[in-house]
Amino acid sequence: MKLKALFASACLMVVGASAQAAEVELTLSHWVPATHMLQAGGMEPWAKSINEASGGRINITIYPASQLGAAPDHYDMARDGIVDIGFINPGYQPGRFPILAAGEIPFLISDAKSGSRALDEWYRQYSAKEMSDVYVCMVHVHDPGTLHGTKGPIQVPADLKGKNIRPAHATMARLVSSLGAASVQVPAGEMRELISKGAADMTASPWNSIYTFGLQDVTKHHLDMPFYVTTFAFVMNKAKIDGLEPQDRKVIDDHCTSEWAEKMASKWADAEAAGRQKMIDAGGHTFYKPTPDEVNLWKQATASLEGEWAAAATKAGIEAKSAWASLAETLKKYDANVK
Repeated sequence: MKLKALFASACLMVVGASAQAAEVELTLSHWVPATHMLQAGGMEPWAKSINEASGGRINITIYPASQLGAAPDHYDMARDGIVDIGFINPGYQPGRFPILAAGEIPFLISDAKSGSRALDEWYRQYSAKEMSDVYVCMVHVHDPGTLHGTKGPIQVPADLKGKNIRPAHATMARLVSSLGAASVQVPAGEMRELISKGAADMTASPWNSIYTFGLQDVTKHHLDMPFYVTTFAFVMNKAKIDGLEPQDRKVIDDHCTSEWAEKMASKWADAEAAGRQKMIDAGGHTFYKPTPDEVNLWKQATASLEGEWAAAATKAGIEAKSAWASLAETLKKYDANVK
């Protein structure tokens, strides 16, 4: 990969550059559009705060929209030093990060803001075991998402049978397969092409991402309930971070916290939640609101996922029962658990 040519791309975003050249230049790569609220409301304020806290010594250049590599490759890109900071969806690599996958289980996390803080706090016990070849800065989740399709109904689990569905992550992929659907997994940026070509009938997504990725005219039918979240992480190249001067390392450590995980998620969460009302106001969308009994059908359909997670987490070398209890307690502590 020829980074020098890519660095000259007109699409790059330089955040917090001071009048004097920074002593530490860091690259942050992600795979959502530059207009995505995660960049404008999360990454840019975070990078600016780092620049200011370091007295201008640290500058972060943001490369959006997979300029430096495909979405599933961002963990390895950070590990190998192709980028200094990578934004990852661990669920894009099924089975590789089984501990953090706990956060992907439906009906677990109710709120992206406090839920991000809670999940980050919990995962710090295990991150060095599961992601030992990078520096894990923070993990977070998006606003609870649901299923969106080209046709209805999408009311009960049986409505998924025989459909082609783009899942948000590996846990969702296993779920739709167990319900008699075919999983067609692609990154979020490829949803529009997949659906418009007829290769998938539904996609899992938070509400406003339907607009962000241009699906509002092709997915007109929606399961109207908070269903699942997706886990994300910012990971850094260990050699780069370990090589920082002590004062600069402290600045990075001070910006890799559970508090910052909540900040990173917050404006994006608000933007996603607003997407549902945007669809209502636009008209032409059909919302399928499950009854309490139908919600229980969905919960029954997802009940096996906790056991599957426990088996995978045990194989990864942790005591799954106590880890699950710890996660439940931490979510409850921040009022981020589904009641």
